[in-house]
Amino acid sequence: MSLINTEIKPFKTTAFHNGKFEPVSSEDLKGHWSVVVFYPADFTFVCPTELEDLAEHYDEFKKLGVEIYSVSQDTHFSHKAWHDTSEAIGKVKYYMLGDPTGTIIRNFDVMIEEEGLALRGTFLINPEGQIKLCEIHDNGIGRDATELLRKVKAAQYVANHPGEVCPAKWQEGEKTLKPSLDLVGKI
Repeated sequence: MSLINTEIKPFKTTAFHNGKFEPVSSEDLKGHWSVVVFYPADFTFVCPTELEDLAEHYDEFKKLGVEIYSVSQDTHFSHKAWHDTSEAIGKVKYYMLGDPTGTIIRNFDVMIEEEGLALRGTFLINPEGQIKLCEIHDNGIGRDATELLRKVKAAQYVANHPGEVCPAKWQEGEKTLKPSLDLVGKI
C-alpha cells in the first residue's frame, strides 16, 4: 500500500540538533513542510555525502519553510559523536533523529528487518502531516538535494494552485498544466 496522502504515524524520540539533545515527535513535523530522510547508519560511506549535500542546501530549504529531519537507527549520542568527528556531518544544522527502536523507520516502511537498518527513504510531508512525496532507494544509490528541492517547490506550487499540475522537469516560474478535457491528447 502506498504511503502517499496518508498521515504520518505517531512517534516520539530524541534528536541531536545545533549542539543539543531535543525531544521531537510526529507533531513537530506538522504546521510546516517537512522533509524526512532515512539512511542506514552513522559512520558509513554514502550517508555522509548525502547529509552533507542536504546541509549545503539547508538554507534554500529553510527559505521555502521546510525543516529537514534525518533518521537512522543510531542514537542521538551517536549522531553527536559523528557530528563532532566528521567534517561532512559537522556541516549539518538540521535535526538528526535517533531511532534505536526502529519505530519511525517502520512507520515509514523503510526497515530492512534482517539487517536492522533503514533503506534510503525520502519523504515530503505537508503542513497537515500528510506524505506528499515518497522515494525509496537501494542503499548503494545516493540522493541529490537539488532534485529534492525541485520536487519540494513543485509540491508547494500544486498545493497553492489547485487545478494545476507540474510537468516533468518543471522548474519554479515555468509553465504548469491545467488538466481538462480540452487538453487530452494534445501533450
